[in-house]
Amino acid sequence: MMPIGIRDALKDKGIKACIPDRKGRKKPVRHDKCRYKRRNRIEIMFGRLKDWRRVVTRYDRCPIVFLSAIALAATVLAVK
Repeated sequence: MMPIGIRDALKDKGIKACIPDRKGRKKPVRHDKCRYKRRNRIEIMFGRLKDWRRVVTRYDRCPIVFLSAIALAATVLAVK
C-alpha cells in the first residue's frame, strides 16, 4: 500500500488546502494567499485565548457562561 499525502486526503474529502509548500519542493503547489492569511489570524487568536486560564481549563461548565468568557477574552484581546 502506498502512503497517501495530507493534501491528497484533504482533496478526497473536498477540502482545499491553503498551506503553502516549502521552498525546496520540486513540484510547487498552488495555494490561496488570502485564505492562508485568514487561517493564520484565526490560529493566532486561538493561541491568545489560551492565555486565559479560565477559558483553557473550561472552568465554567455552563455553556452560556463559557461562551461569555470567550467573548469577553476576545473583546479584551481585540482592543489591545
